[in-house]
Amino acid sequence: METLATLVGDVNSIVWGVPMLVLIAATGIFLMAGLLFMPLRKLFHAFGLLMSPQRLGDGDIPPQKALATALAATVGTGNIAGVATAIFLGGPGALFYMWVIALIGMATKYAEAVAAVSYREVDGRGMHVGGPMYYLRDGVGARFPAIGKILAFAFALFAAIAAFGIGNGVQSNSVAHALESSFGVEPLVTGLVMMVGVGLVLIGGIKRIADVAGALVPLMIILYVGAAAVILVINASAIPEAFGLIFKYAFEPVAAVGGFAGAAVAAAIRFGVARGVFSNEAGLGSAAIAHAAAKTDSPVTQGHVAMLGTFIDTIIVCTMTGLVIITSGLWTSGETGAALTSAGFASALPLGAEIVAVALAVFAFTTVLGWSYYGERSVQYLLGEKAIWPYRLLWILAIPVGALFDLGLIWLIADTLNAMMAIPNLIGLLILGPMIFAKTKEYWDNR
Repeated sequence: METLATLVGDVNSIVWGVPMLVLIAATGIFLMAGLLFMPLRKLFHAFGLLMSPQRLGDGDIPPQKALATALAATVGTGNIAGVATAIFLGGPGALFYMWVIALIGMATKYAEAVAAVSYREVDGRGMHVGGPMYYLRDGVGARFPAIGKILAFAFALFAAIAAFGIGNGVQSNSVAHALESSFGVEPLVTGLVMMVGVGLVLIGGIKRIADVAGALVPLMIILYVGAAAVILVINASAIPEAFGLIFKYAFEPVAAVGGFAGAAVAAAIRFGVARGVFSNEAGLGSAAIAHAAAKTDSPVTQGHVAMLGTFIDTIIVCTMTGLVIITSGLWTSGETGAALTSAGFASALPLGAEIVAVALAVFAFTTVLGWSYYGERSVQYLLGEKAIWPYRLLWILAIPVGALFDLGLIWLIADTLNAMMAIPNLIGLLILGPMIFAKTKEYWDNR
């Protein structure tokens, strides 16, 4: 077992290493340039589409609920623990590079959704299915048939397995620990309650997942960001200095101070980019699976809605977490992960730690729902519709197991496969880039 852990750890350091981060960033830059910076120029147009009624086309769920489902899978531990870890390892400057990769990632997330809707299909149950495995098989496969099939199979396989770790066991484990430390709830109780709750939702398929995500995700984002905003009002005098530290240490090394070990600029870049990608999943291809089910008459329209997921996740939620930590002054305390975020909230609000615990629990619950759909669609692609219900049952039963046991190795395997999902997806986006650029140009020319 120790040998396996060492082997997986070595692979993990490669797939989440500098070459992977460069590939993710380079793909985003390529897409952003090819789109003539449209995701940044048309940000307000995208928010307008999100807030106003749209002309709906074929699909299973409204465009806004497709976004909520995608956000359900991304807004979670990365926004609470991931930001804190990035600052602990890379200093305040890491937040700057989270912003950079998020802005670039908007183009990637846009491209994923455009490709997903363009190449989606209707299964035997009359449901719309799509995502990287379909646009790799049919889009890339149109030019390179063998390569397209291999990339599609690889993505679906990695996603189906990784989902059980990053989207199931790790989430229930995080919730169990958070509720036990803050409220004294036994992990088994947490696991069983989550199992029942998730089971009731999954019975209804994507439509019920979208309904629950559409209700919970916006509410919890508003409450969490609202609590962070209250703290920033209390710490208002420290905000200018916080931004000063972010921009200063984005380009200068941080000396060791207090419990902070110090960090080079390379560490700020690496951990800022890595935690940013982990949080918003731009480049991994997962969100495209949800957006493929949207009721839309235009792949480009859904692409505009999809790119808001990266903006909301990182530019808004992660930024608020980071500013709370930095303005509290506790980033030099030596704490890391969710404990550092809890300490930052508790330093200004009497129930700050409890707010973080509840937010983590709800965010993790919705992440389980979102990733259940991603895993299900991946298994359906690999094994057919007959595998859907066995997969759902296995998914539900895995939740209390994750809540009770140490998942160090499982987390490492899932994290490794999660990164490996990105490789076939990014290759596909580079090949499909000209098609995405053409559809975007046609959309705006017609307007």
